[in-house]
Amino acid sequence: MAGAQSYTPAPENLKAREWFQDARFGMFIHWGVYSVLEDGEWVMNNRKMPISEYEKLPPKFNPVKFNAAEWVALAKAAGMKYITITSKHHDGFAMFATKQSKWNIVDATPYKRDPLKELAEECRKQGIKLFFYHSHLDWTHADYYPRGRTGQASGRPQSGDFNKYLDFMDAQLTELLTNYGPIGGIWFDGWWDKRDANWRLEQTYRLIHKLQPAALVGNNHHVKPFEGEDFQMFEKDLPGKNTAGHSADSVIGNLPLETCDTINKAWGYNAKDKSLKSTKDLIQYVVRAAGYGANFLLNVGPKPDGTIQEEFTVRLKEIGQWMKANGETVYGTRGGPVSPRNWGVTTQTATKVYVHVLDWQDEMLAVPSLGKVKNARLLNGQKVEMAAAGSGVMFKLPGQRDALDTIIVLDKQ
Repeated sequence: MAGAQSYTPAPENLKAREWFQDARFGMFIHWGVYSVLEDGEWVMNNRKMPISEYEKLPPKFNPVKFNAAEWVALAKAAGMKYITITSKHHDGFAMFATKQSKWNIVDATPYKRDPLKELAEECRKQGIKLFFYHSHLDWTHADYYPRGRTGQASGRPQSGDFNKYLDFMDAQLTELLTNYGPIGGIWFDGWWDKRDANWRLEQTYRLIHKLQPAALVGNNHHVKPFEGEDFQMFEKDLPGKNTAGHSADSVIGNLPLETCDTINKAWGYNAKDKSLKSTKDLIQYVVRAAGYGANFLLNVGPKPDGTIQEEFTVRLKEIGQWMKANGETVYGTRGGPVSPRNWGVTTQTATKVYVHVLDWQDEMLAVPSLGKVKNARLLNGQKVEMAAAGSGVMFKLPGQRDALDTIIVLDKQ
């Protein structure tokens, strides 16, 4: 980030980072007028829709079944500790009562309500932190110029003042950080559309930290973190991996980490997408993420009427049941003494080490050094035989195993 000054996080920011790492599991929500077309959040770009065509969507967007209390309760039932929701996606449509333009849910739809205000109030009631996703990229704003790699068919004039656009973006962020109470943080996306532009990140990040010092700044820019960011994120990949092509391929520094992924393939609502991940796959991803020292932000894309599809709610509640029984091995932990393996991962607290056996059929499992540990057992207290094996240990696993995750607990000496 050219010209960046040295960023010193405020004490409340460092405290928020600790909370964030302890939370380990959150709900991502991609919701906007694009849901009307039931074809994902990139539909405007993918169908090469001009603004004149896309402007027909808001009058059809009336999510009368939206219930903030139900959404927050579902996140809690899943064992999630925070929610990150799209305040503005790449189509530029604001899902809140912005005064910066009429291109928003209150002014441009028959709904006339501010769902983010309702969600913020409900999150405070139910003890969930709220983060806002905000797109750098904007397919409909005239001053987003020169154009980036996407949104080329929007029909905007080939002119504009990018600094004016950035002023507009900072003004919307100011609204989000002053009108909705304490916010967990801002989750940016879209920088990658114009990698060589002067995005004024230093100025924007300084604004956020000034308005809410505890708010965490993250940016899904697919490269190593910039000055002023408070956590590093990985899209559809575990930290240090980049199989999807949307992440930096290494963990930089000691920032908190987060990985995000979908239940099916789409982020925004897609009625035709039936390629659902199993509850087992999702639970094991939560566990693997924790073994990498990362949070898992799991996405839902609500329908245009404001409801969350049943296939998602069933899986979320099943994950919640597992987390209720096994959460101590995930919440409040950090990556364990053994780096992630194909068979599973380790997590740890100040007093315990947890060995998560996710994919291992044999009776005996050799594990590298776990440090000084004792009293190997399952979560239910059943003893597990453990013997020294070279510089590590050998576990004799029980005949009856948990199909999702056989967890061995050890006390640190």
